[in-house]
Amino acid sequence: MSACAAVRHTLRAIPVLVVTALVVVLFTSTAADASVRGRKIHHAVHVAVHQKGDPYGYGYAGPNRFDCSGLTMFSFHRAGLKLPRTAAEQYKHVRHIPKRAMRRGDLMFFHGSGGIYHVAVFLGRHDGSVWLLHASMPGRPVQRDPSWTSAWYGGTLRHRG
Repeated sequence: MSACAAVRHTLRAIPVLVVTALVVVLFTSTAADASVRGRKIHHAVHVAVHQKGDPYGYGYAGPNRFDCSGLTMFSFHRAGLKLPRTAAEQYKHVRHIPKRAMRRGDLMFFHGSGGIYHVAVFLGRHDGSVWLLHASMPGRPVQRDPSWTSAWYGGTLRHRG
């Protein structure tokens, strides 16, 4: 092979090598980011669960009294993830996912004719019920409950576009 042919062959291979390197870097960093984000969400659930028994307080965001969005904001913030203050703002912030794709640590946004009115941490499914952790109303502490309605949307911080 002549020197010119070798140079042309090498130049043709460069774009393939560059694309391959970019794919490897992007895939590796995306997988690493997803793993870190997954650990943070796990930590947020841990923080939220440790608030069980704390009293409800309208407009409170911890550390010892919560309303629904205050609990989620507090828990995810302690885990290094940001959420806005209100349930409606949180709904706009998260990636919307189908109910069947929900995983522990995702968020449940309850809705009615007035829009989003409540947010809770999805804990999982058991015995045919969807279980959640939330600060629901005055007189009821932060607690684990089955969902009382199917009128909710799923949202996640697992992966945001």
